[in-house]
Amino acid sequence: MTLNPRLIFRWTAFLLAGGYCIRTLIFGGWDAFGGPFRFLTIWALFASFFAFSRMMAMEEGRSDKRWDGFVCMTAVINTMVVFLYWRLYFADPMSVTTDGELGAWHLEMYLHLFGPLLQVIDTIFVHRSYRRLKVAFAWLIGVIAVYVLWAEFVVQPMNDSPAGTVTSGLPYPFLNNLELADRMAFYITNAVVGIVLLLLYAGIAWCFRRRFPAPVTP
Repeated sequence: MTLNPRLIFRWTAFLLAGGYCIRTLIFGGWDAFGGPFRFLTIWALFASFFAFSRMMAMEEGRSDKRWDGFVCMTAVINTMVVFLYWRLYFADPMSVTTDGELGAWHLEMYLHLFGPLLQVIDTIFVHRSYRRLKVAFAWLIGVIAVYVLWAEFVVQPMNDSPAGTVTSGLPYPFLNNLELADRMAFYITNAVVGIVLLLLYAGIAWCFRRRFPAPVTP
């Protein structure tokens, strides 16, 4: 029996994402309003799980819907999570953690490195996405906007911690040290970074498709 590398890759990615989603729901910490869903990292994780589930459905012939816009957005959001988390952590560990210490190593490495990497690999080299950039752009801006509204107008008013020098309740400690105008500038800047990443991945994907055209199926 011939092993299908695509199927192995996608089953691995799907099961890992599903396992960490279940772990998050059980052990993610529900002591504050919003629980683990206060954090963009968890939004990216669950988006990856859904994206991988759709890729599995395609791989096994259960669906022919490609979800191009959604999977591209998911890859970009995951990459943003990686860049933001480690940049902020190495600048000041207290800016993104409550005690300055990383959690379980396997969890940190999956959420903030290997999980996002699997998503990016799938979209560019396996799924060959980034063909419908308008849809991907709409998904990207939509998810960022919804997350900002969720953090600012739902999570922050419903929580007293973490507390900062300006406000309290926002998911990440450093945000509570910023005035509203500064937070808006931070959100907009990172949205622009997301757009740049989308275009970068689209360029890489286009080059890959040109260099390695997909085989024609009979």
